[in-house]
Amino acid sequence: MNDLTNINYAQRERLAFIDFCLQFFGQISRADLVNHFKTGLASCSRDLTLYRELAPDNLTLKHETKQYYRTVQFSPVFEHNPEATLNSLCRGFGDGFSNGITPSNVCIDATRLIHPSSDVIATIMRAINNRQAISCDYVSLSSGETKRTLVPHSLANNGQRWHVRAFDKKNKAFRDFVCTRLQNVTEIEKPIATIQAREFDKQWNNIHKIILVPHPTIKHFKAIELDYAMIDGKIELNVREALLGYLMRQWNVDCSAHAALTGGEHHLWLSNVNELENLASMTIAPS
Repeated sequence: MNDLTNINYAQRERLAFIDFCLQFFGQISRADLVNHFKTGLASCSRDLTLYRELAPDNLTLKHETKQYYRTVQFSPVFEHNPEATLNSLCRGFGDGFSNGITPSNVCIDATRLIHPSSDVIATIMRAINNRQAISCDYVSLSSGETKRTLVPHSLANNGQRWHVRAFDKKNKAFRDFVCTRLQNVTEIEKPIATIQAREFDKQWNNIHKIILVPHPTIKHFKAIELDYAMIDGKIELNVREALLGYLMRQWNVDCSAHAALTGGEHHLWLSNVNELENLASMTIAPS
């Protein structure tokens, strides 16, 4: 593999984008480069040619689709930090993404105890992008290690760890799976059944309005209103049904009918809990 040190910053970014798309989406085209970097076709062709020189075994061109596809011999040219990768997948491929992160001495992020595997996330993202299933060994708290065939459609962070939302062929239902508990993950290159697609995941597609207010036991409401940038003493959010319980637990939201929970950790109360209390995803909420 050739040295990257003599390549200018702008072209390194474009090469990193090619590398990223191949690893996490399984494919890249000249049009993808044009759309993302607003450069000409000739420039994009040079970038793809240079990438092939750097890593000739990483991609193959299919002329009928005019797309470059990831090969089974793929080995990343750039090191994509797992946490940065997930953040970038949420907000889009950011500037300077693959140049590494220098920790700040004056701005410290929260300490993370759980770190998902970049290879696992890459395989899941390719399956999502190509509407394919994955085969894996999954270790759960209730069942231990079992062989699973999953059809993933989305990744979600519950505030502590990353989950993949997927149709579980074993249970014939859409469920959440913790990414760090997936092992031996491989893609199944076959079309998925229609009922296994995201459009049929009712809990995922149902959006609910939630209203959060300062907990009635709080003496000085203004502190909480400032913390959460409340307007008229409340926050109104639209949240996916499948993620409601995670959100309530992450922020220790009191979900009891009459704000009955005591303890200083409960700064918020779900004031419209009567509209949501029968949802299955709310069973893990503080109440």
